[in-house]
Amino acid sequence: MKMKKVLQTMTVAALAATSLIGCSSGKEEGEAPAAPPAEEDRTPVTIQYWHAHADNQMEGLNFMIKEFQEKYPWITVEPVYQGAYGDLHKKLMAAVAAKDVPAVTNVEVASLPTFGDGGIFMDLNPYIKRDKLDTEDFAQGMFKAYSYEGKQYGFPLIVSSNVFIYNKTMFDQLGVTPPQTWDEIEPFAQKVSQKEGNNVTRYAFAVPGWDVWYSETWMRNGGGTPLTEDHKSGLDQEKSLKFIKKFKEWMDKGYMQMGYGKGASADMRQMFFDGKIGMVHHTSGQLKWYIENAGFEIGVSFPPGDENHISQIGGAGIAIMDMAPDNQKEAAWKFVQFMTSSEYNIRWADYSGYLPTRKSAINSQEGKDYFEKRPQYKAILDNIDNVVARPQYPPYPEAITNLTEALGKIILENMDVEAAFKEAAQKMNEVLDDY
Repeated sequence: MKMKKVLQTMTVAALAATSLIGCSSGKEEGEAPAAPPAEEDRTPVTIQYWHAHADNQMEGLNFMIKEFQEKYPWITVEPVYQGAYGDLHKKLMAAVAAKDVPAVTNVEVASLPTFGDGGIFMDLNPYIKRDKLDTEDFAQGMFKAYSYEGKQYGFPLIVSSNVFIYNKTMFDQLGVTPPQTWDEIEPFAQKVSQKEGNNVTRYAFAVPGWDVWYSETWMRNGGGTPLTEDHKSGLDQEKSLKFIKKFKEWMDKGYMQMGYGKGASADMRQMFFDGKIGMVHHTSGQLKWYIENAGFEIGVSFPPGDENHISQIGGAGIAIMDMAPDNQKEAAWKFVQFMTSSEYNIRWADYSGYLPTRKSAINSQEGKDYFEKRPQYKAILDNIDNVVARPQYPPYPEAITNLTEALGKIILENMDVEAAFKEAAQKMNEVLDDY
């Protein structure tokens, strides 16, 4: 289904929730009505929290809900697991169509513009203004990832970034450190990679080809962009092609491994554990797992920069459904603030394996103790303001799948990189133009 049709379905389904407000508020079109007065109504209320938390996050979620309900005993939170992000999003759209929605939900970060544009989530700005919430305390790239066209539709909750996870034991023995710039990659790779004849026995590093999240980071660090300011494909621009030309060069030299297709992620991780790859570009959401399962010391490095030095945010945020009843919205707002509060930020990160999002928490004694226990996370938090949102435009997630296809053709069919990217740009523009 084209993105435009998906949005039409979502918008029509949400009309019942938005039309009355739009007709009676007296506000300019697009301006959110003021939040209701902050009265302490202790009438018992139950809210559902639809989520995509994996099993290893449930201990932390249960702890947070228990703490919340001790603070707000009149609010009962019912967590409801709805599957992975894709399944959760489909169920949200079905719930809107049925006019029977949860009060609070997770939303995958790249899908936030789609739901915001469709009128599904409540704009939190009036509540932020009413309660004088210090949003500057959030890491700004993470916070802005949950806004769209001036409206704050959610807060960061399960936050990851893409990083290099490396075999520190190996690197210490070789006397190397991870490259911080593209110019440092060649001499680094010469020392780490190994060959027996034409057979590569150890790659210096690996970058996933199955998920464009990683390639987008490289493209943007090279000065390119997958999406231009006028919402056209940027894949065929000279600076956007720079990274893939370097990838081809590094793969041809045996420095870099790039997997694609079913089982590629598992293969990359096993090769890393077997010492056949020196470092892997992967999500920080898996960092805790790497630390617990590797037979060597794990190190972490921020992705190397060229013209820029960023990493993209991943994971999910927490949002309030605009169609929820008013009494549930007030309870939901308390829950959203609690789940993302500075007070619990480090404990939630420790439980979940994801990143802290609050500067005051990171700089607290609890934060310092956390980084002593998990020093690998410091490389990310030292660059916290360089963790930024992916391109934000409702049809973008569908359009960018053409980059995944192009990477597959380059990796599996040895297609010319410029031809593959130009073909992908054309297909991408067909989706963007149809929006």
